[in-house]
Amino acid sequence: MSKKIKELELNDLRKALKGVRDCVLLQPLKLDSAADYTLRKQLRDKKIRVKMVKNTLVKKVFAENGVTVDPGSGPTLLCWGADSPKALGTAVKDVLKALRPDPKLPEKVKEKTGVADGTLVSLEELSKIPTKQEAIGGIVAAILGPGAQLAAALAGPGGSLAGVLKAIEDKGGGAPTAG
Repeated sequence: MSKKIKELELNDLRKALKGVRDCVLLQPLKLDSAADYTLRKQLRDKKIRVKMVKNTLVKKVFAENGVTVDPGSGPTLLCWGADSPKALGTAVKDVLKALRPDPKLPEKVKEKTGVADGTLVSLEELSKIPTKQEAIGGIVAAILGPGAQLAAALAGPGGSLAGVLKAIEDKGGGAPTAG
């Protein structure tokens, strides 16, 4: 491959990955055309882009973005997109399961690594990272939980006292009226 073509590919990859902080690197092992079509179509339906890239270009582009990635050997399929790292990891994991319905069959695609906000993680960890909304919900629940318990503790005895006073009033044991 000529130097000019490598430079064009590198510039195209830089442009495509500009601002991307979450991605998954896969290694195609026994990927035939039907499985490749299925993989790309299912991921495209979930707004995830897939591109076959050279390992040297992956290293270079990620190094420019401040992420140290070792794609290893063999070809690399780069998947990126989706709303969150969790959506990306879950979608890729589901597609890989669909490509290999029987565990006795040989793997068609193998996970290399995942990147979540510039940090290397496995695909399993990537699919468990909470989304922004889930994280905010967890924080709000943690803040409101003790407050709700405090309000219940303060309102509980007052409610009991009101119930006792109401029962006494209903029995007619209230205060005598002036007459």
